[in-house]
Amino acid sequence: MNGPVSLGIDLGTSELKAILMDTDGAVLAHAGVRLSVSRRHSGWSEQTPEDWWQACLKALDQLRRHEAFARVACIGLSGQMHGAVLLGDDDRVLYPAILWDDSRAVAEAEQLGSAFADVTGSLPMAGLTAPKLLWLQRHEPDVFKAIACVLSPKDYLRLRLSGERISEMSDAAGTLWLDVARREWFAPMLHATGLTPAQMPRLVEGGAPSARVTASGLGFSADVVIAGGGGDNPVAAVGIGAINAGDGFITLGTSAAIVAITDHAAGNPTSAVHSFCHALPERWYTMGAMLAGASCLRWVTRLTGTADEQTLLDQVHAQLPITQAVPLNTPLFLPYLAGERTPHNDPLLRGGFMNLGHDCTPAMLGYAVMEGVGFGLLDALRAVQSAGASVGACALVGGGARSEYWAQLLANILQREIHTLHGSELSACIGAAKLGLLAVGEELLAKGMPVKARYLPDESQQPVLEARYVQFRGLLRAAQALRS
Repeated sequence: MNGPVSLGIDLGTSELKAILMDTDGAVLAHAGVRLSVSRRHSGWSEQTPEDWWQACLKALDQLRRHEAFARVACIGLSGQMHGAVLLGDDDRVLYPAILWDDSRAVAEAEQLGSAFADVTGSLPMAGLTAPKLLWLQRHEPDVFKAIACVLSPKDYLRLRLSGERISEMSDAAGTLWLDVARREWFAPMLHATGLTPAQMPRLVEGGAPSARVTASGLGFSADVVIAGGGGDNPVAAVGIGAINAGDGFITLGTSAAIVAITDHAAGNPTSAVHSFCHALPERWYTMGAMLAGASCLRWVTRLTGTADEQTLLDQVHAQLPITQAVPLNTPLFLPYLAGERTPHNDPLLRGGFMNLGHDCTPAMLGYAVMEGVGFGLLDALRAVQSAGASVGACALVGGGARSEYWAQLLANILQREIHTLHGSELSACIGAAKLGLLAVGEELLAKGMPVKARYLPDESQQPVLEARYVQFRGLLRAAQALRS
């Protein structure tokens, strides 16, 4: 086949992934480059944008070995949301990029208050972009005065590829500076953080052409189009085919979220539920977000000295079979290792184990962590429903979807069918590639991903899980009393 090929790039927190995809939706090649996070102060989370670009170049080097690279006609971009990339007049980066899980701007988020929450789709939170700029104005005034433009992470890659300062609706919604219903910059919130609309990038829709590749030496043919793209969650939704009102999915990666697609802006800011723009026009999504998801399992694997996550999962399955209800006195876990967003909106909240005894094993701790993340998602689900969004059967995507045990446990906790998908680990890349094709007139949006497995709730386990959820909720006040 000699048709056009789309390059989908997903800039995650821990890895940059890229794929080549044809117009039938087949992934022809994929590449990945690991990334590291700097935490130079407690609660800080930063990356160097130049590292993203170098990772992108390495991924392109890997893909260039495939014959399809010569047929790349378009590029779609996806990336971690809420990060702040600060550019000077010459497009030079002025400061390390402040990431989504950075909690330094707690006071600034509180200062911004809730006056504009119905317009911006969310309460001000330390992890969102706007409070970070208020923090910079206060603590790094020289840097703040030099800002010519603020970009989201994936839009920095567009800048390096094309020289253009452009963003799109879904990432813009995650900044807290967008009127999410009107899909345009909201001047009052910009002014509240000391900025003006002139310091914002131009906005396009996710599947619209945004720029052309002008960077030399990358091996592209002339006139490669870069689509608007989008934030990682909405682009993953495009990848799996969650594009219409009523569609829903759960992402279980470094962070976790439950997402419901809507045909209008529908949030509940008081419960820390976000309403953001989808990466497609005239669509939005309501989201309950957790700041720590599958990363909790990685953490407890290291904590217990277990060889790897799969080994720990095998131990959990052997000691606490998923077909049986766990003993009621099994340890409980609060999954707030990085604070929490929905429904608590508290970046200083911290996690912990309760009900430990001399008989506790790594398997019991591993189970408690998976269950605790599941209970956190149940909190988020109930908050999303309070916004009026409908959530039925959910696809499960992200690294956590590799565990059949966890998928069944989530079905039991959430009392919903959970289904996994073939290829979902590349859903954001695939969604980005689809948006790239849309920008050159190729329509693949309705093409979803084949179902890998379906998990139905085990009703026999409901009494124990409901009792344990009540215990889980009862620990919140103690955790709040310890926040620093």
